[in-house]
Amino acid sequence: MDYILRPIYQERASQPETLGVILISKREDQINLTDTFDEILLIIVKEGEQPIFTKHYCYEEKKVAMHIITEHLLNKWIYIGRNRRIVDWIFHGKVMFERNEYVSNLIFELEDFSFYGRKIKSGVQFAKLVRSFTEGKEFFNRGDYLDAYNHVVKSLQYLARLAVIDSGLYPEVTVWSQVKKIEPSIYKLYEELVTSTECVEKRLELLFLAIDFSINSRTLSCSQHIIETLKTKDVWSIQELHNHPELKFYSVDLELFIEYLVEKGYIIAESVESKNETIYHRYYRINNEA
Repeated sequence: MDYILRPIYQERASQPETLGVILISKREDQINLTDTFDEILLIIVKEGEQPIFTKHYCYEEKKVAMHIITEHLLNKWIYIGRNRRIVDWIFHGKVMFERNEYVSNLIFELEDFSFYGRKIKSGVQFAKLVRSFTEGKEFFNRGDYLDAYNHVVKSLQYLARLAVIDSGLYPEVTVWSQVKKIEPSIYKLYEELVTSTECVEKRLELLFLAIDFSINSRTLSCSQHIIETLKTKDVWSIQELHNHPELKFYSVDLELFIEYLVEKGYIIAESVESKNETIYHRYYRINNEA
């Protein structure tokens, strides 16, 4: 099968911007991992005209998808966790080409999952947890219990990923099987949500209390990345924070996360005079006494 696809990836491998080529074959027990395609060709490039470029091929009775992604997009997926299949592809795919051991080093970094990498990913996942919990609580207070239920499920998933990250491992597609061994208490919360005979309202009420406790206990440790970033400068505007290359990983959750840390006292919001006497700029700095 490899020899049939070889002309496709060899053409890409000959280009200087190509960093690695990985071939992922469909596994019968996880066909959705490859979007039901028989083969996935993942090609990582240093830069590209667009973040991702996809082509579909077929031969005999098989279908193949080729994804060419930039290194920036790959890092974004890894830190944000938006495409969790990518980790499985990297770990279990067959390396067809790599420049300067790029894929081998990437696998080593994912397996090692350095403390620095964990801090970024913890911060990003925690910011998503705060948003999911906050929005879910609003639905609950309005009596929209099914919408609240959906957000509680998301919140538990973020908690599960944080537990895996804290253990020094990388969250994969099968995160619940990972967290069942690492932190059974979170797995138990998920079981209570989906199997309890209590009414939905009562289940949600108990889960919100448990998740709120978990959020509060993790706030300082999961905020280390963003706190250390803010310490590199005295005062920040919100646009300066958005423009910071690492804080871009927080995407739309950044501002809510900042306001959450203001509420918790880790960040101080300062009013600075503007050209208009009645309105002030809002800037942010670290509370060094927190």
